Amino acid sequence: MNNYKASAIAMATLMGLGTSAQAAETDFTFGGYVKTDVMFSDYSNGAPDSGSLSRQFYVPGTIYGTPGNGEQVVDFQARESRFNFKTVSDFDGHKLTGFIELDFMTHTDGNERVSNSYSPRIRHAFVSYDNWTVGQTWTTFQNPGALPENLDFVGAAEGTPFVRQAMIRYTNGGFQFAIENPETTVNTPLDEEGGTGRLVSGAGMVPDFVARYNFKTEGGAKFTVAGLARQLNVEKSGYDSQTMGYGVSFTGVIPVGDDDIKLSATAGDGMGRYMALNYANAGVLDADGDIKTISSYGGFVSYRHWWNDKWRSSFTLSAFTADNDESLTGGSVNKESYSGYINLLYSPIKPMTIGAEYMYAENTKQDGYKGELNRLMFSVKYVL
Repeated sequence: MNNYKASAIAMATLMGLGTSAQAAETDFTFGGYVKTDVMFSDYSNGAPDSGSLSRQFYVPGTIYGTPGNGEQVVDFQARESRFNFKTVSDFDGHKLTGFIELDFMTHTDGNERVSNSYSPRIRHAFVSYDNWTVGQTWTTFQNPGALPENLDFVGAAEGTPFVRQAMIRYTNGGFQFAIENPETTVNTPLDEEGGTGRLVSGAGMVPDFVARYNFKTEGGAKFTVAGLARQLNVEKSGYDSQTMGYGVSFTGVIPVGDDDIKLSATAGDGMGRYMALNYANAGVLDADGDIKTISSYGGFVSYRHWWNDKWRSSFTLSAFTADNDESLTGGSVNKESYSGYINLLYSPIKPMTIGAEYMYAENTKQDGYKGELNRLMFSVKYVL
């Protein structure tokens, strides 16, 4: 405890908060959860290889499969387990918070042959001082509180904005304003065979801008409205083009007696990576090397019903579509995705959840090529 108190005092001195603030104490907590999943999956075109992303959780665009592989697989994993560390200090009414969280998803540095050893990855790392937040956390364009209670890692992946990145955010009441890390993803021009690839620019000096408003109703419903404005910038591989992209998103959590409805609707032009885990890109380069934006739309609705104080179920539908110009993108790009979920969750004690979930997902490319995934998932989760 003394080490963390000393750090808080040092921060107070740097910020010029005065002698009385230096007497402030810092509370710190550890948190997270342990979660084990067992997933029985059926891929219509042959399962991806062991360790592939869609063998960890549902990611739109990764379920087209690997022809020649078996269609049915089972995966046991504890990779979603996470831990976090949080400090909260009060300096003469000024609140200082630090937070860092790690889990073990997405990495391919381990294997299922012997040790199943996977590296930790950073999820969140930020500091908040009064109304200001600086560091990596959920994009302001996303409302994580509206995500459905599914056993799948994201759940409704194609229907929601889902990004964690570094930012500077200001919050005042229900209003939030942020500048966030930019990153442009576009399709390359068609090659001689009518194919295209993904170009990640990594260039640009203009951050992404997000504004959001959170509000409640007298009946207890919670809503958010968010707007995104971003510059798409490509200065790579001989290309040099810029244009603007935008998006708007609405989410809600609506109580229905003891139950609730969670929903999201998002639309925009040039949103790209902000939606559906980058299922579609923000734009496509034409023959002149200019960026032509791609419009996209997505949303989900989820109804959670409590059978009693220990048993509950969620019923979720999620969908996404991209308005591709096939004369520029060709037919191999992603166009539509949807998924559905139904689960049964049991909490014998508050920190523990045991559950089963069935999900079906279908992804379709511009030329009509489809990939389907049927998955039955069992999980045990203990919140620390």
